Amino acid sequence: MRYLGCKTALIDAIRALFEKKGLVQRGWTLFDAFCGTGSVAYHFRTELDITINDNLHLATTFAAGRLYADGCTFSALGFNPFDYLNSSQETREGFFSKNYAPKHSGRMYFADENAGRIDYFRQQIQLWNEEGLISRGEYLFLLSSLLESVSRVANVAGVYGAFLKRWDPRALKPIAFLPPADTLTSGQQKPSREIRVLNENVEDIIGAVPCDILYLDPPYTKNSYSVQYHILETLVRNDNPELKGITGARHYENITNGWSRPNKVHVLFDKVVAETRASHIVLSYSSDGIMSKEFIMAVLKRYCHESSVTCEEISYKRYNNFKTGGRNDHSEYLFYGHKKSPREVVYCCPLNYMGGKSGIVDFIRPHLQGRDNFVDLMGGGFNVGINTHGFKQLLYNDINFALADLLRMFRDEDTCQLLSFIERTIRKYGLKKKDKEAFGRIRSDYNRTFRGQKNGCRYLYVVLLYGFQQQLRFNSSYEFNNPVGESGFSESVREKIISFSRRIKEMDVTFRTGDYEEVLDSIDKETLVYIDPPYLITLGSYNDGKRGFKGWNRQEELRLLDFMTRILRKGCKIVLSNLFEYKGKTNEELKGWVATGDVTVLTKSYRGRNEALIISQ
Repeated sequence: MRYLGCKTALIDAIRALFEKKGLVQRGWTLFDAFCGTGSVAYHFRTELDITINDNLHLATTFAAGRLYADGCTFSALGFNPFDYLNSSQETREGFFSKNYAPKHSGRMYFADENAGRIDYFRQQIQLWNEEGLISRGEYLFLLSSLLESVSRVANVAGVYGAFLKRWDPRALKPIAFLPPADTLTSGQQKPSREIRVLNENVEDIIGAVPCDILYLDPPYTKNSYSVQYHILETLVRNDNPELKGITGARHYENITNGWSRPNKVHVLFDKVVAETRASHIVLSYSSDGIMSKEFIMAVLKRYCHESSVTCEEISYKRYNNFKTGGRNDHSEYLFYGHKKSPREVVYCCPLNYMGGKSGIVDFIRPHLQGRDNFVDLMGGGFNVGINTHGFKQLLYNDINFALADLLRMFRDEDTCQLLSFIERTIRKYGLKKKDKEAFGRIRSDYNRTFRGQKNGCRYLYVVLLYGFQQQLRFNSSYEFNNPVGESGFSESVREKIISFSRRIKEMDVTFRTGDYEEVLDSIDKETLVYIDPPYLITLGSYNDGKRGFKGWNRQEELRLLDFMTRILRKGCKIVLSNLFEYKGKTNEELKGWVATGDVTVLTKSYRGRNEALIISQ
């Protein structure tokens, strides 16, 4: 059957990848999540247990029919159904004759005679099924054979979005009832691996499907498969739907086409990779696809062991139509990743906030346990809080209200809409790296117009992306005053927005802004307080007091140490990040506090300095 994205031509490369990664293991389950015609599932049917899924019934029916073919004996039927159907010349005036042939509808999908034969085939197969004369596997195999037969006489250019205005010679040939090209019944029942068939949007079920290997072959382009193959879907469902328009398209319910929409596909891909129960992920994708290679690699490196992530590029003849202009510069990508456990994944804030701890989360995270509630006292970019697990409640606090507002934006905004806004705004202002003039326009518009408005955070974030070192810096009137920088919106930033936003939406976080002293009443013996203050002995810009917020000095350091002493008396646990020494300077105040307390001190070399982690007992 002709089908967009069919992987028959790439099966040798896919096989080689499976073998190289040791994935062909007896007892393992392959989840073919966008099965299409089932080429990959069919290839591994004798070696792996198979679960196939697609949101189109035509796809799972065709794929399942191929998988069940070897076991089809038709013993209850008592004769060969192919010989029976082909020997009959019967036609019937059913749904296809009335809606997809010229005599009644004017639509030229099928010649009238062939449409009548299709109605006969479909009704006869349904009758055998309802009378219990064929098994479920035999029913699916006959339907897959019907799909194969219909595709050989359809008067279309390849897909069914529209019919041809003139008859293709093959459409005028009498239809024959034939099995899919590479499947034949065995004549005897053969043992087969376990087969499970699902018909869902993969993003809705991914976390509930047990499997060892997840194989993904999603749509690559904006073409909607539900539109392109509506006739075959109707043929399989046999539900005589209400049709619309010149093409006679059916109305779809509960089928999402998000995988064919920019930004939506990015969000869905992140969700599926994050939530799958598989240990191994294989993805087929196209160099012409909506998602870039850079984005896909970033997602896989987020959720898989980075050293395991690979991408193979295979030259491949592209699907051409009038839109592509007959170009053949096309590659198929084969991605692989060995998935981490959820507690090994590190999420990174899409704000490049100075002092963020994303690079040493694995050093800090093992010590964030032992209490029910978590307080991120000076939360900053929330790189530590977002990577915690097992707390009943989380409280984020920071004196910088703009920072907290941006984090709320990632939690509360629809991620697809946020990404679309960012892209539209970049186009509107013509923003580019180091473009002073364009940056000046959007910064001025933010300060004069958008600051304080409902969508103000969105504009602030775009300004921030193109500002110097992406620093969140204001003047005393809280006008953004950072100059233009050398960065901008990238695929790496897109991935961080999506993964961070998904994670923060899952968490029960309370955001507040103000001095940390105001959090005192929220701390008790069931609280773990993580503290990441400005480092007294470094040159961080947040120490200078010139960003619209109070700076940090010796007095502030002593005030924090006193606060820590007081909350320890309440029985809480403290985990503090700081530095004892840096470039010849020593934080004597911190050293003195540590010397008088019952704490454990751990250190880690990071970016040329010894990061200290101070943990109360």
